[in-house]
Amino acid sequence: MTASRNIVVIGGGPAGVFAAIEAKRRDPAAAVTLISEEPCEPYERPPLSKAVLLGKAAAADAPIAGPKGVAGYGVSLECKTRCTAIDRAASEIVTASGRRLRYDALVIATGSLVRQIPTLPLGAARVHYLRTEAQARALGSALKNARHLCVVGGGLIGLEVAASATELGVKVTVIEVLPRILARVCDEETSARVEDAHRRRGVDLRLNTILTRAQAEPDGSIALKTGTDETLMADLVVVGAGAAPDDRLAASAGLRTDNGIVVDAQCRTSDPRIFAAGDVVRFPGPHGLTRREDWRHAQDQGAVAGRNAAGANDEYRSVPSFWSEQFDLYIQGVGSASAKPDRRVRRYGSGASQINFELTGARVAYALGINAQRDIAVARRLIERQTAVDPVALADPMIPLGNFLKAKAAG
Repeated sequence: MTASRNIVVIGGGPAGVFAAIEAKRRDPAAAVTLISEEPCEPYERPPLSKAVLLGKAAAADAPIAGPKGVAGYGVSLECKTRCTAIDRAASEIVTASGRRLRYDALVIATGSLVRQIPTLPLGAARVHYLRTEAQARALGSALKNARHLCVVGGGLIGLEVAASATELGVKVTVIEVLPRILARVCDEETSARVEDAHRRRGVDLRLNTILTRAQAEPDGSIALKTGTDETLMADLVVVGAGAAPDDRLAASAGLRTDNGIVVDAQCRTSDPRIFAAGDVVRFPGPHGLTRREDWRHAQDQGAVAGRNAAGANDEYRSVPSFWSEQFDLYIQGVGSASAKPDRRVRRYGSGASQINFELTGARVAYALGINAQRDIAVARRLIERQTAVDPVALADPMIPLGNFLKAKAAG
């Protein structure tokens, strides 16, 4: 009788959860163990900067695996467990307590770490980073007594926090080093529209602004000195300076890393028995090795890594996407943006909806929408099917976007 396969997954985010679930589905006889450092069932993180911060929901309300948790799929969950080493020679992982778990296949989904600003280190008084439910609850509690919040970073997380704090009645200032907000994910027109939404609600956006120093004042407030020698005062500071891949475990085990764990199209690392997925990896993309930090990517790549760890040989080909909620704006991007697309097409719908398309030849390569959820879903299918489109018709809101799905794939 053949012994069942042991599959270990490290990481309690969406990549790890879906890797564990799909590994069990692919090989029901396998013993699948999910290792998580958090003390609870893995939960969705997007609500942390919105519903959880506003006190409208708890992370426990949104388990990644659904109401039955990962146990409902036959996966064993080990909470409050930190993996400190991978012993590749013995095919074992080592936990902080010294316990060893054997694996036949291993999936690393350790995600990313917040990028800290030296002048505002993690753990400093009245300085907050947002990555976990505990951090969201701590920030939410602090905001109840705050009058002025300063957000360092005009990216998605920073602006979501700014919007939530504004809804709570807190005065907000955002410091962004670049000349516009959301410069890494949005075109100039979309950035301008989001900027206008924030300014109309009283958010003070300081663009082209460098933070040079931060100092705690005797009254508990924080004085922030900018590159123009201006001093901004705040009761609280939230740092949204992006994230870095947490590839430390893989690097110490001798796996190939390069600003993330390098994997092939099947999510295999340089060790054929070890797979990796999610924020922590660099994988073959349309423009070479790339890294992504969005939820859909983590879910889909985690699923592929899990199936392959259980014996499949699937390729990861998912179309990337992201979304963000700020005030009354629902921002979505789908596909792979290019610095120099062949053509850009703007489509304005009813009310406040709009989509900006990027085309490569006759194909849609990327779409960015505001309050256009239904059309963005169609855009995803156009990208997946490589469907040829007429740019003039694409811009016409009187032509239903779904009509393009009837066309043949572009050659």
